[in-house]
Amino acid sequence: MPRVFAGMLLASVLAFWHPALAQLPDNVVRIGVLTDMSGPFADQVGRGSVVSAQMAAEDFAPEAQGLKVEVLSADHLNKPDVGVGIARRWVDEDGVAAIVDLPNSGVALAVANLMRQKNRVALASSSATSDLTGKACAPTTVQWVSDTWSQAHSLVHALLEQKLNTWFFLDVDYALGKTLERDATEALTAGGGKVLGVVRVPLGTTDFSTPLLQAQSSGAKVLALANTGADAINTIKQAAEFGITRKGMTLAALFLQISDVHSIGLETAQGLLLPAPFYWDLNDKTRAWSKRWSARMGGRMPGMEHAGVYSATMAYLRAVRETRTLDGAKTVAAMKGKMIDDPLFGPTIIRADGRAVHASYLFRVKSPAESHGPWDYYVRVATIPPEKAFRPLNAGGCPMLASR
Repeated sequence: MPRVFAGMLLASVLAFWHPALAQLPDNVVRIGVLTDMSGPFADQVGRGSVVSAQMAAEDFAPEAQGLKVEVLSADHLNKPDVGVGIARRWVDEDGVAAIVDLPNSGVALAVANLMRQKNRVALASSSATSDLTGKACAPTTVQWVSDTWSQAHSLVHALLEQKLNTWFFLDVDYALGKTLERDATEALTAGGGKVLGVVRVPLGTTDFSTPLLQAQSSGAKVLALANTGADAINTIKQAAEFGITRKGMTLAALFLQISDVHSIGLETAQGLLLPAPFYWDLNDKTRAWSKRWSARMGGRMPGMEHAGVYSATMAYLRAVRETRTLDGAKTVAAMKGKMIDDPLFGPTIIRADGRAVHASYLFRVKSPAESHGPWDYYVRVATIPPEKAFRPLNAGGCPMLASR
């Protein structure tokens, strides 16, 4: 009897402890793509981000070791309360283990905070605020692709080398615009430049005539756009109508996407400088993946945020396979510190603050004469190595680092 009882007890303990039983019910991993399907960022992310997550799930299948992946999606309407409500329902009712994409920095910060409370993972692949790996860092957050520090510092340094040292900022009035302006101002003043004016306009503004006139009258050499999506498209089109560049002012896009360039057209966008860590035509690996993605998206080519959804999802799924748990902190811990041979971003490592670090690039938008066809839009001007492409580890104020 003692032996039988001991065997039964051991079996009970093992059944409770076994990771596949205790942490992965039915061996299913559910990932939610929380995105903008109908608003100003829909072209940058939207259905394309869902396709990227689905491709990651399919590409992971041959190495899944019995894990099954389900992808859910929803539109957060660019409202933090809506995004948090969806995320809460996904985690509490649908068993979602990780949420990816998260365009709109305000939504991303709110959802990442909820995921920390729930001990599930926020894969912020389309949110640019550098606060996600700074003052708002969390053991359950990973930020992929880029952030405001990277975008701002890369572009500022390039323009300072051309003696373009006085700037006027036109910002979208929410977290993205404010942090882009803050990080660019930091780099600009450190390099001896000056800010001559700032105008902040609400998300979704369509008439930029007043801020453009203010920019022209400021005497600044650079009009820096701290916006993106439909806002950036409308600003650049109207800046062309006002003759901003013809009058000697340089138009600098701090967070322009290839989908934005496509909507604007090369005739209007040519000559713009923009930083980005991904371009579909960068090398053989990016071309191969992008052509697969394009086949599902009616001939479009992916932007950096679509690539980020794929790469962040793949890295997360491999960590779940390794840890056999949906515990957010444990899974993210397993993602950190290992060199990832990522086909879309190159050698990548996730730091202690949750920042995925890799090379970035400075691109110039081609003229119509330079382009060989649709989506052939960029010329690579410079490669920015990982150690310079992102904010130094100890410079962001991440509270998790204090105990290291």
